[in-house]
Amino acid sequence: MRNALAFLAGALFGGGLYLSGMTDTAKVQGWLDVFGDWDPTLAFVMGGAMIPMAIAWQVSARRAAPLAGGSFPVPPKAEVGRKLVIGSVLFGMGWGLVGLCPGPVIASLGYGDPGVWIFAAAMLAGMGAAPVLSRRLDSAVPAE
Repeated sequence: MRNALAFLAGALFGGGLYLSGMTDTAKVQGWLDVFGDWDPTLAFVMGGAMIPMAIAWQVSARRAAPLAGGSFPVPPKAEVGRKLVIGSVLFGMGWGLVGLCPGPVIASLGYGDPGVWIFAAAMLAGMGAAPVLSRRLDSAVPAE
């Protein structure tokens, strides 16, 4: 049951990315080009994602456990620190330069575009390197 729900959620998410245009790099880059040929349509995608998520947070706050079992994840700390800023900058650079972020990359792999596959490989390499670099950064410069 849990795997079926995960598959259904993933299919719904991927389909939503496709229908909203989030897998179209030109559309995403058009959203980011606020001083040029700006395309504001992805604001509706973001709003359409935030509204159901806000409802889900309210519902989950009233439940003892998720419907599929297990436990709810611990909410992240609400503080802005070095790791959040560095991660946000790197994420934004990748998104702005290429027009892709992790979810749409996975959804776009089926297109067969070599650029998407190269981005996915670089993304996975970065995810693998992140813990090592984070430990080095923490040992070189103590956290605030």
